[in-house]
Amino acid sequence: MRLLVTGGAGFIGSNFVRYVARERDYEVLVYDKLTYAGRLENIADLVEEGRVGFVRGDIADEESFKRVFAEYQPDAVVNFAAETHVDRSINEPAPFIRTNVLGVFTVLETLRRHGGDALFFHVSTDEVYGDLYGSGTEAAEDHPLNPSSPYSASKASGDLLIKAYARTYGLKYLIARPCNNYGPYQHPEKLVPRTIIRLLHGKPAVIYGDGGQVRDWMHVEDTSRALLLLLEKAPRSQVYNVCRGNYATVKEIVERVVRYMGYDPSEKVVYAKRRPGEDMRYAMRCEKLRELGWRPVYDLETGLRATVDWYLANQWWWRPLVDEAYVLADTPW
Repeated sequence: MRLLVTGGAGFIGSNFVRYVARERDYEVLVYDKLTYAGRLENIADLVEEGRVGFVRGDIADEESFKRVFAEYQPDAVVNFAAETHVDRSINEPAPFIRTNVLGVFTVLETLRRHGGDALFFHVSTDEVYGDLYGSGTEAAEDHPLNPSSPYSASKASGDLLIKAYARTYGLKYLIARPCNNYGPYQHPEKLVPRTIIRLLHGKPAVIYGDGGQVRDWMHVEDTSRALLLLLEKAPRSQVYNVCRGNYATVKEIVERVVRYMGYDPSEKVVYAKRRPGEDMRYAMRCEKLRELGWRPVYDLETGLRATVDWYLANQWWWRPLVDEAYVLADTPW
């Protein structure tokens, strides 16, 4: 199989590329803009060894993407390219609309005009379902979309464009909606690495609001395993939730990480004002994915401990990325 992986130098994208390179003999070309969160360092060893190819480019650049697609002729475009950080979307929504909506549109137009039988495998998010706090429900794949932030609204827009192109033009697609991921190569602005790195800088971990926000937490390698299974075995033109059923509050996650690093949470955690428009609970049903035979490997204990160990052992990777506004400040807005 020949894969064109857009955003393949970002967090989930690079972990997926690494997993595919380890488990399959596929041809993989990574196409990535290399923004602040997409780094060639994430896949540099694979590129140097000739196990994957790399082209720098923006999915919202129609001419560039069309040229690369025509030259490579992939069997599938696996799209991880996205702006993803909610805090940044609150402060500056425009890049999210450009990449997550116009970028998806550019890929769709290329596939419509030149794609032949190529599959568009789009990686979305559980945040498109919105806040399920107080509902007592878990969102199945046909649950109404109800996004709360500019980020989640832009991702929902991309999902809807894909389904519209499938109905109108016969586009072959898959949409995966993963829950909260953590693990190696995640940018320091995200909760788990941010907590680790603040402690290493002598600063306390920060919890927004009371920390009661509930998320489903999954190690990124389990997500990579699920995505490869979907690519190879899932019926086309379907949406799949990718989730673990590992629910924990933000407070519980932060306190676990603080303890794993040898500190007392009562001394190393501070509370800051709640994020504007904060969703209090995400929850999805995952029967469709499990029916294909997928099972997670990491539980919360082993996954978080492995992640802490990785950040402690790879300070060369994250130290250049420590942004004062989004990592070391108590609130970025």
